[in-house]
Amino acid sequence: MTTPRTRVAAGVSVADLGSYQQAVRRVLTCDLITKDRPRPGVLDQVLRWADEMTRDFRELLGYTLIATTHHVRLVRHLDVLDETQRSIFSRKGKPFDRRRLAYLCLVLGSFQRSRIEISLADLVRVFTPLANSIDGLGFDPAIGSHKAAVVDVLGWLVDRGALRLSDGSLEWWARDTERGDALYDIDHDICAVLFKPARPVQHLTSAAGLVHEPPHTNPARRARRLLVEFPVVYYADVEPDVADALRAPGLAEDLVRFTGLVLERRAEGVMLADPGGVFTDRPFPGRGNAVSRAAGLLLAKIADLLEDPEHVPEPLPVPALADDQADLVARMDAGLPRDGVVAELAWSPSEAEPSSPDDRPVPAEAPFVSRSRLETMTTELYDEFGAASFTSAWQQDPRGLLDAVIGFLADLLLLRPVPGGVLVLPAALRYRNIRAALPTRTSGGQLALVALPEPVARQDTSPQPDIPAQPDTTAQRGSSAQQGPSGAQGSSEAQGGVGGQGPSGRQGAAGQEVSFTQEEGR
Repeated sequence: MTTPRTRVAAGVSVADLGSYQQAVRRVLTCDLITKDRPRPGVLDQVLRWADEMTRDFRELLGYTLIATTHHVRLVRHLDVLDETQRSIFSRKGKPFDRRRLAYLCLVLGSFQRSRIEISLADLVRVFTPLANSIDGLGFDPAIGSHKAAVVDVLGWLVDRGALRLSDGSLEWWARDTERGDALYDIDHDICAVLFKPARPVQHLTSAAGLVHEPPHTNPARRARRLLVEFPVVYYADVEPDVADALRAPGLAEDLVRFTGLVLERRAEGVMLADPGGVFTDRPFPGRGNAVSRAAGLLLAKIADLLEDPEHVPEPLPVPALADDQADLVARMDAGLPRDGVVAELAWSPSEAEPSSPDDRPVPAEAPFVSRSRLETMTTELYDEFGAASFTSAWQQDPRGLLDAVIGFLADLLLLRPVPGGVLVLPAALRYRNIRAALPTRTSGGQLALVALPEPVARQDTSPQPDIPAQPDTTAQRGSSAQQGPSGAQGSSEAQGGVGGQGPSGRQGAAGQEVSFTQEEGR
């Protein structure tokens, strides 16, 4: 006898369901919610649904929601490592380098529970010998880059409420470390929830131990996690039992009711789409910086190339997700310190259950575009729009912009970098008509590289052949050692009728799922 499935948001009325779903999306996309973060009033809106969300996050995703009157934090129990979570650790738009990440860990470890406040001078006195004891790190207040790293780390903690400046000035200290000082109040509760690894780091001999569950455990839960954490999930990237779970109707019903998003199915995979375009930390396309806008234009050129009848694309196998995971773990393990590991309690990968050959998905193929052709496309964009359109940071560096664009689109699972070029993943072809949204040429003959128009959620479910559907852009990424707090899906402002689709997605004439690569309305 099977146990009946618990209904998501069981205690939420129809009238309140939208408010509940908004709270869920807020928790998934904000690493830490306090009375001031992300803005005043959000904490109260989320706490209203804390009990219901705690149960649903636990039942659906296996996540733990920590909710107090002062803060809300979602602790993710991930079953894959995600390199793009590095975007969580940034200050004023600049990602943390390894020095800043190391300083952040050392600063958090310097706070004694018995102290409710600490001066910057005392913190530096405790922190300096710790940093200097680590080969290749160190801290010297006379070195400007070292001081700048400390300023960024303390600013990051202040932004999240872990520290509160009560006296003095951090900028004063940065200008004069001998006479400048600052006094901070410490919120130990927030400090404690900022770092929640799957296992104590002193028990790890490999970064693989940061994963909570092996891939063969609970395929339905793994499928749901992948959908809320990644922009798109391709069937070829997951094990057969997870792919079966992704195709199950119950998964769509649960996630749609839980998040208020639209689940779109295609022949190659599944994605959660946000008609409002706010479920993201990487808006794309239509908003954002020069990299985001140039990425959309590059995809349009790639689509033109692949649809050119005179061009014969060269399909190549897409590297398996398992191989990417193994490479990421190997790179993390290369820098893993061996000192301090408690051998008697140590976890090692050998304890994990080996995967069966039958569990390996069938490799997919994708068209290959060479690096030289991408560089030619970038040169054409500079000629078409003018170098000044790409801002001062990139106007003299088209190759650097191309590298940034490829990295950005790889994070969104639209391109896959490989030696010599990129593979174009299926969801990238949803942007084939992005140029339809571009402004007209100026009197000088060049197009103005401005932000594309804001997408509008459509109620009409009829095909829209000239407006591209847009996929989710991811947010949750980076070192899973920190448990990617920011939650993350991306903005999948679903144009082309996606916003009005039900959870089953698009169907072909014979009930077959439509491919990402098929043009809408044709």
